[in-house]
Amino acid sequence: MDTMRTKTARRALSVTALVAAGLALTACGPHDPAGAAGPSSGGSNATQSSTGGTTSASNGSAAQSGTGSSSGTGSAGTGSSGSSSAACHTANLSFSSSWGMAEGEALINMKNIGSTTCSMHGFPGVDLKGRDGTVSAARSTTTVPTVSLSPGQTTHFTLHFPPNHTGGSGVTFTDVVVTPPNETHSHTMSLGINVPADSNSSPAITVDPVGAGK
Repeated sequence: MDTMRTKTARRALSVTALVAAGLALTACGPHDPAGAAGPSSGGSNATQSSTGGTTSASNGSAAQSGTGSSSGTGSAGTGSSGSSSAACHTANLSFSSSWGMAEGEALINMKNIGSTTCSMHGFPGVDLKGRDGTVSAARSTTTVPTVSLSPGQTTHFTLHFPPNHTGGSGVTFTDVVVTPPNETHSHTMSLGINVPADSNSSPAITVDPVGAGK
């Protein structure tokens, strides 16, 4: 009997020892270094994500910086464009006329008498005045160039009109009123032009853009 009691006591001690060991292992689980490595790794990922965000922000700054640089270049380009010659004003031009190479053509010459370079682009306004009234020249279909005039330089435009070969008195104009392109002030000069009288329509008088055919 004593022997059986001794064996039973030993088994009880062995079971108790195993249970105690299991409890000890379970209690150590949350503080296991390997278990701590998981959150540390997660923290590392979070740091990488944060670093990635910083990189994105940096790239964004670079993009903004690039945009700013581009804008600056655009601004410089605008400045360069703005520094080009200004439009020629009527007050800084002198006017004269001459006959063209072909019959029915009159050249209106414009000289830059200002102190700086100026430019013109477009059709001038031309009104012919005479005893019988006023006729405005229509625009031709000629391509419009841009003309730059340094001080003292001259350009011209051509006025086309049908010469009077009818034998009749026709219609005579004695003055021409010229308004340079993009200007509101006009210049009136003497110019004698005789065209056929036409009871059905106005005389076919047209004007080319400034500098065309030069």
